[in-house]
Amino acid sequence: MRNFLVLSDALNYIEDHLRENISQQDIADNCFVSLSCLQKLFRYAFNTSIALYITRRRITCCAELLLSTDRTALDIALEYGYNSAEVFSRAFTRIWGESPASFRKTHRFAGLYPRLDPCQPLKGAAFMSKDTRKYDVSGLYDYLSDHRNTYILIFDIKGLIPINEISNSAGDEAIRESLRRIEAAAGEDMLFFRVGGDEFVLTTNTSDEAAADAIAAKVTSRNDETFSWNGRDIPLALWSAKLLIPETSVRYSQLFPDIYNALITARGC
Repeated sequence: MRNFLVLSDALNYIEDHLRENISQQDIADNCFVSLSCLQKLFRYAFNTSIALYITRRRITCCAELLLSTDRTALDIALEYGYNSAEVFSRAFTRIWGESPASFRKTHRFAGLYPRLDPCQPLKGAAFMSKDTRKYDVSGLYDYLSDHRNTYILIFDIKGLIPINEISNSAGDEAIRESLRRIEAAAGEDMLFFRVGGDEFVLTTNTSDEAAADAIAAKVTSRNDETFSWNGRDIPLALWSAKLLIPETSVRYSQLFPDIYNALITARGC
């Protein structure tokens, strides 16, 4: 319980200060723990460093503004503490694999790195390990509460661990490529959510099972196509599953188990 509270306080502090020059020591002081304790706990729980998480959250927020407003990239960069367009572009490209200008032209979804949730592992998700990251998808829950009796599609990368063993940056590119494939199949009124380290949800806004299956098929038809990383072609495939959101009330505590149990069924586990 103590660790949960520390992580929750740390995530809240980071989220509230993304537009500022965040000191890791300030985060630790706010959580009433030593910096070394917080760093070790954060990496153990989320398999990432505090510094990288802050960068990913900042760039995700910037990406959301690029898609939802007509503000200039420099204006957005300055708001989030980047002192020049060049510095911002380099940071953005490291996360997204492309420049802010290119991203704005080619993407519709920005939620590559949503806020992490300190609650883990997930109850009812039998195949998940203690190291699986869980993201806060309260936005997905709120959306589904108003869109009952519609299908959501769930996608899971097949064999991300071997790709990460090549390089963590190769794994990052696999995640970006998964997003691109889902984006290409998504309709204009559909929303994308990342719900785990290599799991994604796409809302379909339809109660027609065949229509939902057709969207999923567009994504999985590209299974085993390769993506390029550092001059190497790496095959990528996705599992897919679907879940009909019931007419009755949607419980947040049950949403994640339902999502992952649908994946278990699809994977034949």
